[in-house]
Amino acid sequence: MSRKKWYVFAGTAFFCLLSAVLSLMLGAARLSLTELCQALSNGMNSVPGRIFWYVRLPRTMACLLSGAALAAAGAVIQGVLSNQLASPSIIGVNAGAGLAVTICCAAGAISGWIIAVSAFGGALLAVCLVVFAAQKTGASRTTVILGGVAVNSFLTAIAEGITNLIPDAGLLSADFRVGGFSAVAYTRLIPAGILILMALAVVLTLCNELDVLMLGEETARGLGMQVGRTRTVFLVLAAMLAGASVSFAGLLGFVGLLVPHAARRLVGGESRFLLPLCMIGGAGFVTLCDLAARLVFVPYELPVGILMSVLGGPFFIFLLFKRRKERTFS
Repeated sequence: MSRKKWYVFAGTAFFCLLSAVLSLMLGAARLSLTELCQALSNGMNSVPGRIFWYVRLPRTMACLLSGAALAAAGAVIQGVLSNQLASPSIIGVNAGAGLAVTICCAAGAISGWIIAVSAFGGALLAVCLVVFAAQKTGASRTTVILGGVAVNSFLTAIAEGITNLIPDAGLLSADFRVGGFSAVAYTRLIPAGILILMALAVVLTLCNELDVLMLGEETARGLGMQVGRTRTVFLVLAAMLAGASVSFAGLLGFVGLLVPHAARRLVGGESRFLLPLCMIGGAGFVTLCDLAARLVFVPYELPVGILMSVLGGPFFIFLLFKRRKERTFS
């Protein structure tokens, strides 16, 4: 690894660590470093201890896990589809997970493994729909994105229909549809976190396979890769990452678009550098956005999903114009 990459990784890790520490300290009730240490040593025997263990720690862990998962899922999807405009929120992966969670809420299941596994299943269904449509129609890269947007709208409409027909489901999933961490509980976080950590570990072992797959189908087959099987594995992993994250964080948008683009500019497109940097940078980015969302309008708290949409929407439009300009001059 070059010295520049070491500096990038060190700086990103420091940014992530700093964001996590500030997230533990700052909020409606501020905790000093001394109080944090006392909470760690004395447990829940004091007010700062209860704030730390019941509010700040699960929220910060949720930010870190969801950021790493969504950024890694975005990088994997972009590589598999050979399209840097793809991300879990744009091609309908998050919407599929959201529909599954809404169905669970309508059935009365609001926590535990059933939420995490159902969200994974919904995300996987959305991925399969987009890929199947692309393969059957021979769609171009831009058309794949448009197909994903259509799937996103279709699944979101079904979820909204369920919440209108079953008001209780709408009440249970209201915060979820916006995206945020204000009500994160260990009962949802732990099962989803286990799935995320497992998927991240597997993705990191498959960096070489992802690089070969990004060379194109013909080249990958020439190198002896079973393209269909490998693509399926990566899509399942991306669905697991996005679905598990959505199960407790809600419909956070554009993390899987913003972070991989920034990481690619810093360390290039080689997966053994890109994926770890996406995980670290995504974790720090979401944590910092959540911290800003709860501090900017004190004593009110802005759902972090709104802030990310405000940041991600203009960035997506910028990428569209940039790609159009590149095609014009090529």
